[in-house]
Amino acid sequence: MRSLDDLLAEGVSGRRVFLRADLNVPLDKTTRAITDDGRIRASLPTLQALRDAGARVVVAAHLGRPKGAPDPQYSLAPVAARLGELLGVEVPLATDVAGEDATTRAAGLADGDVLLLENVRFEAAETSKDDAERGELADRLAALADVYVDDAFGAVHRKHASVYDIALRLPHVAGRLVARELDVLRRLTSDPERPYAVVLGGSKVSDKLAVIEALLPKVDTLLVGGGMCFTFLKAQGHEVGRSLLEADQVDTCKRLLDEAGRRIVLPVDVVCAPEFSADAPTTTVDADQIPADQLGLDIGPRSVELFARELAGSLTVFWNGPMGVFELAPFAAGTRGVAEAVGQVEGLSVVGGGDSAAAVRQLGLDESAFKHISTGGGASLEYLEGRELPGLTVLEG
Repeated sequence: MRSLDDLLAEGVSGRRVFLRADLNVPLDKTTRAITDDGRIRASLPTLQALRDAGARVVVAAHLGRPKGAPDPQYSLAPVAARLGELLGVEVPLATDVAGEDATTRAAGLADGDVLLLENVRFEAAETSKDDAERGELADRLAALADVYVDDAFGAVHRKHASVYDIALRLPHVAGRLVARELDVLRRLTSDPERPYAVVLGGSKVSDKLAVIEALLPKVDTLLVGGGMCFTFLKAQGHEVGRSLLEADQVDTCKRLLDEAGRRIVLPVDVVCAPEFSADAPTTTVDADQIPADQLGLDIGPRSVELFARELAGSLTVFWNGPMGVFELAPFAAGTRGVAEAVGQVEGLSVVGGGDSAAAVRQLGLDESAFKHISTGGGASLEYLEGRELPGLTVLEG
């Protein structure tokens, strides 16, 4: 796989570079203000390196899940404004993806200029299952530039026109963010330093089952929190009340517990409430004493201490998924405590993107405490599962 440095060594001054970035940031539903610009900031090293080398950069990205047509609530206008602030230059936004405005603006770029195309998912062909439909869009995108750089790690598990098909049409390299993500993930899967601990949270066992199956033979400890822990607790025969439960996964969890023995560590206490609300009265109970009329919404303080002890001696840690409903203050302590424990690991500590990365920033934790915060939750998990990622496979061609 060729790198950005390979491309820069060849020279890009005066050349139009198509940069696929991951700028899919959360927006406030009312004001449309960006609430977490982490992915925009993560795109800057590659983007600035191209500008410094005199490239004329055409940036493509998606935002949310529009239904294959222009939709103002998914416009990249707020992203263009924030990107311009961070770069210290104006970043114009084309009014289309690969139409007349994009073509005209791309042709008029000067060395070091940056153009952001409108949300690529405004084109239904971007996500089409039909190769010919994606190919037609990829042809139009490729016509905007001379070379392709993929720096959208969060999208490499998608066979989309701006991720996969365009790389079949232009000389291509991996950007610095993609290269960094791959380096870290390879360290997690190929001879990791031990002890190796994985912390998994989030809502559902079914969402993480494949990665559990893939990692369990490789890890020394698997710590399970979040909503998914209640299916494991049920598999141990415990009452889980009205907590999130995947009844069809109970037998699978029993098998995993039997296979792993003491390597799977579950919460020993749980923060409960009668309803999903920041104002609901909370109680902390032993994990095997959840009242029938209560919901478990966070791991408790003794669980945080237990997890922290397990993590303290680890040299490699991968964390994906919050320990509770961290968006609501009464149920944020578990995620905060575990995140702080991960941040204190002396070896390689990796935050696996998605909600975990959002939690680090929303809870005001020091990002520099972690060796790596991934920008691609789904892509990271699929890589760890051993699945082929189309956006990476095509870069190797």
